[in-house]
Amino acid sequence: MAIRVVMPKLSDTMTEGVVIQWHKHEGDRVESGDTLAEIETDKAVMDLEAFGSGTLRKILVPDQSTVPAGQLIAVIAAPDEDITPLLAEAGKAPQPTAQPTTPPSATPTPKPRGPTAQPPSDLATKPPAVEVKASPLARRMAEEAGLDLAMITPTGPGGRVVKEDVEQALAARKAAPAAAVPAYEARPMSQIRKTIARKMIQSKAPVPHFYVTNEIDMERALTMKAELADRQAPIKVTITDMIVRALAITLTRFSQFNASFQDDAIRYHQSIHIGVAGLIVPVIRDCQRKGLIQIAEEARLLFERAKTRRLQPDEYTGATFSLSNLGMEDVEHFSAIITPPEAAVLAIGKIAQRPVVVDGRVAVRRRMMTTISCDHRVVDGLQAAKFLQALKHELEEPTGLLLP
Repeated sequence: MAIRVVMPKLSDTMTEGVVIQWHKHEGDRVESGDTLAEIETDKAVMDLEAFGSGTLRKILVPDQSTVPAGQLIAVIAAPDEDITPLLAEAGKAPQPTAQPTTPPSATPTPKPRGPTAQPPSDLATKPPAVEVKASPLARRMAEEAGLDLAMITPTGPGGRVVKEDVEQALAARKAAPAAAVPAYEARPMSQIRKTIARKMIQSKAPVPHFYVTNEIDMERALTMKAELADRQAPIKVTITDMIVRALAITLTRFSQFNASFQDDAIRYHQSIHIGVAGLIVPVIRDCQRKGLIQIAEEARLLFERAKTRRLQPDEYTGATFSLSNLGMEDVEHFSAIITPPEAAVLAIGKIAQRPVVVDGRVAVRRRMMTTISCDHRVVDGLQAAKFLQALKHELEEPTGLLLP
């Protein structure tokens, strides 16, 4: 029986994918589990595997084609099996869109042919047929300006080119229209960028955002981080790891932030899955059950796979709360956009030295700005303020982060 190979729908947000490259060719023998092609989803680049054995009878879309999720892209069947009905089905499907290999602006502009290709003005350069009469001043001016005396209309005595003629030619050249320069360069959007655009429209407009900002003293947290490094811990702990751990502790006390607004109801999630935002959002699952070192180890593996876009769907979906840290990019403060259906996202700025009053004296301390963006349908401003106060306590008294 023929096997339909379709563009898989690997996440709720995926509407289309790109066939980057076929690894099998028509006529190849295929076994179940073999990699047929490499595809780009809205989140990652993944291998498309065969779900049955047979011969790859027909490839319906070429490399670099954008295809709607669920569309038939290939057929696996026995060598003598009739696949005409499946091919007829493919003829009714939307046609794939080939990805341009070069931006439109890189397309060469056709050169005009025939008479219009000739220089449009009298200033074009061509070898003089005869000796041109010109005053010494006019000759020097033309030479310095790069003008051909033979192309300048003389008005002086005896057909001589004079100073005024050169000046008129220079004015005409300056007034001549410049060659057309493209006003912009159009580039096709990647699948990730399309998804971001779609989700941000779904979030920013319908979700009633509000924002609460707090500043956290990170001196003790940074000291603990350095002590862990000195102990040669098996896993390097980052500030992001410490914040994820602090969030997990805080979210167990403030369940309304580990919630989502869906279908006119608020869903309070039993597990805490924290997404660490970037172009792709790796999700550290069940954070409430994990200690700092375990979170750091899992985060490192996820971030490594995210860099090469090799995350599996369950590693970048299903977050119940998100963290966006731009501190490493020298950003002091910003507000993040909530990813629906989550109720909140925490934005983290860089740790910077600031003068503050400590025990009645001015001291320089390393401080970090945090801003929580909240869905006002789920939480209120007072709750957000208390949430940040609790998070502040966990990071300013960080020994609790090491507890199981």
